[in-house]
Amino acid sequence: MSTSTTSIPDPSTRYRRTGQRGINAEMLSWMFMRGSGALLVILVFGHLFVNLWLGDGVKGIDFAFVGGKWSNPFWQVWDLLMLWLGLIHGGNGVRTIINDYARGDRTRMVLKALLYIAVVVTIVLGTLVIFTFDPCPVGAEPSLLPSFCEG
Repeated sequence: MSTSTTSIPDPSTRYRRTGQRGINAEMLSWMFMRGSGALLVILVFGHLFVNLWLGDGVKGIDFAFVGGKWSNPFWQVWDLLMLWLGLIHGGNGVRTIINDYARGDRTRMVLKALLYIAVVVTIVLGTLVIFTFDPCPVGAEPSLLPSFCEG
């Protein structure tokens, strides 16, 4: 009867990888998730505070509210950061799930390609909306427009 023993390394010893040097993409991804997550908490709670707590709450959010808010470059950049970080953070999380659970290489490739396309299209469209939004469109009902719009 032969017995084999398995040796478990001492947990206090440092693990060394052989042959890996340079930048590790997964480590950068992990660090981005931590940093963007912390920043997103600040951005989202700031967004919720301004939109729901100050003023009239959810009843006060209408076209004029958004128009007034996005007429200020500070809020455009705030919302842009929230959009970009949220989509890239979420896309990176879904990419990790695809890598973990997609069985075949082709399935993994197709799912990640669809994910990247969806993230890029949404970022581009959202960015265009934020920077091309006209709070004073010609022909709009005057009662719906922000107070700073003429006539």
